[in-house]
Amino acid sequence: MGKYRRLVMASIVGLTFQKKLNAQDAYASLEKNYNVRAHDLIHELNATKDTLILKSDKKIHYVYSINREYKREIDTYAGSYYHKVPLANLSKGKHVFVVSLSPLKIVFVVKVLKDHTELLQAETKIVALKNEEK
Repeated sequence: MGKYRRLVMASIVGLTFQKKLNAQDAYASLEKNYNVRAHDLIHELNATKDTLILKSDKKIHYVYSINREYKREIDTYAGSYYHKVPLANLSKGKHVFVVSLSPLKIVFVVKVLKDHTELLQAETKIVALKNEEK
């Protein structure tokens, strides 16, 4: 029994470490609009890739996204020069974002690679493993 104890403990630690690495995978990817007229809008993802950051010299009036079923999942009035959009509420798949600046509507794509519920389940399993070890 003693020689299998190390194997079991190493397996548990290895699986826990693997789950943590999977949790660090990209949550979303951004396909930027490189059009010359779209240079007024800086659109990027934050470091954890779960929030869309929008910056502009002109006022951002409106932000909405259309999913693959042609439904609006995000439909907000920004009214500022800087706006953050959390991607956790979006379903998995391709989303076309439309940002309304003064005379322009700038369009770009965000692909959500993971479902938010999958991330919550993975975090719950990791916590459960840590509690069992104590």
